[in-house]
Amino acid sequence: MAYKHTNSKGVTYYLHKTEVTLKGGKQQTIYFFAKTEKNDKGTPCDLPEDREVNENPRNGFLTVSRKK
Repeated sequence: MAYKHTNSKGVTYYLHKTEVTLKGGKQQTIYFFAKTEKNDKGTPCDLPEDREVNENPRNGFLTVSRKK
């Protein structure tokens, strides 16, 4: 079951993750939200303990960042 979040505009998004390789060869995990639970670009995941969801108040865009 993927983490889901409903923004202030009432749209539900599902959290996904994907592994990318940076130019230096280092592997990094990228988290992103999608409107559908299944997405070809990543796999559904739960919200990690060290992360939090932020919402842009102007457009309702969701982002994942480290907890402060």
